[in-house]
Amino acid sequence: MAWIVLVLSGGLEAVWATALGKSAGLSRPLPTAVFVAGLVLSMSGLSYALRTLPVGTGYAVWVGVGAVLTAAYAMIFDGEPVSVLKVLLLAGIVGCVGGLKAAH
Repeated sequence: MAWIVLVLSGGLEAVWATALGKSAGLSRPLPTAVFVAGLVLSMSGLSYALRTLPVGTGYAVWVGVGAVLTAAYAMIFDGEPVSVLKVLLLAGIVGCVGGLKAAH
């Protein structure tokens, strides 16, 4: 259960990071509200998962999932440049996250 919550919390990290970027310095109410809600839920899930998972592994997976999803969202929906190298590097992060799960 902790792994499921951890991955979902990593997804919420992507939500709050994206909302933070769209909040214009926390001056736009809706993105700011999404940022705050996503942050609280993401941190709560991370906290729950770290009750049973090692901190280093849990944090690395949480950050990895959030980083990959944030970058993918930006490339798909926000016009961030896409390159083969960028996609391969993001796939490498996914592979490393899977490796951490397998090593646990």
